Amino acid sequence: MNIFDEFQSRLAAIIERLGREGALPPGLDTGKVVVESPRDASHGDLATNAAMVLAKEAKSNPRALAERIAAALAEDPDVVSAEVAGPGFINIRLEGAVFRRVVAACVAQGRDFGRVPRSGAERVNVEYVSANPTGPMHVGHGRGAVFGDALANLLAFAGEDVAREYYINDAGAQVDVLARSAYLRYREALGETVSIPEGLYPGDYLKPVGEALARAHGDALLTQDEAQWLPLVRQTAIDMMMDMIRADLAALDIRHDVFFSERSLSSGPVDRIRETIDDLRSRDLVYEGRLAPPKGQPVEDWEDREQTLFRATAFGDDVDRPLLKSDGSYTYFASDIAYHASKFARGFAVMIDVWGADHGGYVKRMNAAVKAVTAGRGVLDVKLCQLVRLLRNGEPVKMSKRAGEFVTLRDVVDEVGRDAVRFMMLFRKNDATLDFDLAKVIEQSKDNPVFYVQYAHARCHSVFRQAAAAFGPVSDESLASADLSVLSDSGELDVIRRLAQFPRQIEAAAAAHEPHRIAFYLYDLASEFHALWNKGKEAPHLRFVIETDQMSSYARLALVKAVMSVLASGLAILGVAAPEEMR
Repeated sequence: MNIFDEFQSRLAAIIERLGREGALPPGLDTGKVVVESPRDASHGDLATNAAMVLAKEAKSNPRALAERIAAALAEDPDVVSAEVAGPGFINIRLEGAVFRRVVAACVAQGRDFGRVPRSGAERVNVEYVSANPTGPMHVGHGRGAVFGDALANLLAFAGEDVAREYYINDAGAQVDVLARSAYLRYREALGETVSIPEGLYPGDYLKPVGEALARAHGDALLTQDEAQWLPLVRQTAIDMMMDMIRADLAALDIRHDVFFSERSLSSGPVDRIRETIDDLRSRDLVYEGRLAPPKGQPVEDWEDREQTLFRATAFGDDVDRPLLKSDGSYTYFASDIAYHASKFARGFAVMIDVWGADHGGYVKRMNAAVKAVTAGRGVLDVKLCQLVRLLRNGEPVKMSKRAGEFVTLRDVVDEVGRDAVRFMMLFRKNDATLDFDLAKVIEQSKDNPVFYVQYAHARCHSVFRQAAAAFGPVSDESLASADLSVLSDSGELDVIRRLAQFPRQIEAAAAAHEPHRIAFYLYDLASEFHALWNKGKEAPHLRFVIETDQMSSYARLALVKAVMSVLASGLAILGVAAPEEMR
């Protein structure tokens, strides 16, 4: 049950009826009419902008139009009052029966409350993590991994057909550096004393790669030229690094549907990058030309040469972009264009890329590329995840000895647990820097959001254990038949109003691609539930279980069941456990 959609439909019907009756022009476009929660809860239960967005088309003063709509709304048996505010907003107060239906719907639908049936709309590709396979994942990778996974969960809950994809950057100079670093560890495994020169990867995580190479090849690689051993060592190192990355992701309960190899774009029977460039050239979107030096770059550092360029400026970019390097090899951008063309060819008209904040300057050109290769039919939304500052009691955490340059994600997960990592990575908007304090996220207090929300869910279960001790097992059928008119206290109504917002929160968060909204919502719901629990301690007649009053107890148990279901659904979207007990 979505009371916002329900009243949006009722508003549309009212406007249509007023049009038929001649009180309004017929056929007004209600597509921009919105029903939402008022900013100030004291103003009512719902608010609508109907008069504000229809006034121009209706050739009416917004406030006068609002008065007409409000008068019609007031005739609805579920409406206590409809009042005009400011220049033409309408605030609506609802009968208690509406909220009782919300509780009943939560009980009946359980964890499907707020879920949207699969719509059959265009498929959505969410590409996230896509860390270079050159070492273990760091905490920054973890933020993008958690964000992308939660976003995919959210979109699926909102009825989208979602595929989760990892783009393996297994082409280019960085994987050759990886291979040379692994080769040194191979020589080390054979007994040599090696030093890792600057420019190679120094972390101990490559020692197992060297040992594996030594077991597989003995000393045979020592007699080969680099051109011979590098491809073999590179592939072994990439495979083992990807195994490590998959294990790191599994520790966060993150699994992808597709692992797409960058190298496959140009190494298979068909060179997909060349094919994409040729297609763009056939549409006059690739040409040979020269670029001016970037602003602020010394002229002596600029190579003025004719290049193969993509007309990115035709699609909103600042400059046209090179597709080939001076040695004739493809630029990273050329590979990325072909990769996104592949996504579209695989049936994904909607593409969401989750990148680190350091890639922000790449967004315009990639949007231009997607518009070009999909002839405007594809949509790309790039979500940037800002840095994570890792702290312990407010002090920066030292780098990992194993990684050599950073703190690994696995170290953090092993220390504080999956749930703390996932929830706290989502308890801040993705484009804001996150301070992650290892000591704070395991505190058992209201100041620790993940504990506070999980504790609310565990408390719900404890209520049902208490009820079972008092009345015997409580069935869903008994909750469905409970007299919900008992739920009239202001604290109870606050919780129900929050529950009623869940379907709209799902819609809004999915539309904006912002899973952090669900984390915020769960914290607010938990706060109101804990407040109601505490109220019952002070006022015994409001306790969830009153052994001498089974009727009131069952009504409140229905409310607790509704809270428990929504908390469990929301936590599942975030990929966080919903415990039945907290120890």
